[in-house]
Amino acid sequence: MPDPVRALTEALIRARSVTPADDGCQSLLIDRLTPLGFTCETIASGGVTNLWAVRSGLRAGPLAVFAGHTDVVPTGPLDQWHSDPFVPTERDGRLYGRGAADMKTSIAAFVVAVEELVAAGDADDGAIGLLITSDEEGPATDGTVKVVDLLVSRGQRIDYCIVGEPTSVERLGDMIKNGRRGSMSGRLTIRGVQGHIAYPHLARNPIHLAMPALAELVATEWDAGNEYFPPTSWQMSNLHAGTGASNVIPGEAVVDFNFRFSTASTVEGLQTRVEQILTRHGLDYDLRWSISGHPFLTPPGELSDALGAAIAAHTGGQAELSTTGGTSDGRFIARICPQVVEFGPCNASIHKIDEHVSLADLEPLKAIYRDTLRRLLRPD
Repeated sequence: MPDPVRALTEALIRARSVTPADDGCQSLLIDRLTPLGFTCETIASGGVTNLWAVRSGLRAGPLAVFAGHTDVVPTGPLDQWHSDPFVPTERDGRLYGRGAADMKTSIAAFVVAVEELVAAGDADDGAIGLLITSDEEGPATDGTVKVVDLLVSRGQRIDYCIVGEPTSVERLGDMIKNGRRGSMSGRLTIRGVQGHIAYPHLARNPIHLAMPALAELVATEWDAGNEYFPPTSWQMSNLHAGTGASNVIPGEAVVDFNFRFSTASTVEGLQTRVEQILTRHGLDYDLRWSISGHPFLTPPGELSDALGAAIAAHTGGQAELSTTGGTSDGRFIARICPQVVEFGPCNASIHKIDEHVSLADLEPLKAIYRDTLRRLLRPD
């Protein structure tokens, strides 16, 4: 018989769901979930499609949610792919296609896992939910955050959440993400006085003025991290100044920078320290902040224990807990869920040409999701 995880993965890959498009992926999921007793709600916002689906068992218990995204990044140059990125193709034991690893296989594995639980009568305790968006690879302003806002307005809480991001590194199950650093950017404009470069006494060079402050920002130790996170990092990404002429002192310099910060620091504390440094150096400046995500952390507990035990049972390996990498939609879900982790297939090919997933990983990935749910909903 055909592998149901592979069949659903292939159907999802065929959808050209380049962010923020869903291209019918969530309709496929609704068709699979509705017969299982899920109440499916489509939440549209700003051209983004979101799905909130919940199935309550016969007896009260915790709500365990799977979170994921149906959107994918653009393909890049089509002539560099060895097969059409939206035609799932098997080669050398791998399934190729855009979204294969990030993260349509995870979605398919979870849906089939739930189907097996329901068929076996193991979904009668507690509740199972899915939160699916088509705005994870894009700005992430109309996706998961909008669904979480709606759930907050309803007073809805989630007990456990698995985000199906591809977290495995060398082999399936070797890493679980139990937190992520926050991300905060700043655009700093240092004002000077434009003038002729031969008459510097009649001008104020903002590049020269900025350099001592920027050097101090580079050298500052913002925190020492903690047992879960590395130290907070401050990095400049862009520096713009000048008119393009070699004989003009510019009137302003613009610096873009970013903090990747841990739970050892706060937004307010980092902002205050930056502004104190700039002020101490006597700069005439404007600083505008933007926060794309706060850090979140799930200490070892019921969720990581259940997931780790299922990984060990189906792979024979031990999972490492890690907070490395960029941001994820877990940062939004952590507002209403005390235990959020990320787990999925190997991530070596994500966002790349010839993205793929190992076919050998499909069955154990499904089994890990299934048995984790079983452990969470029926801990006895």
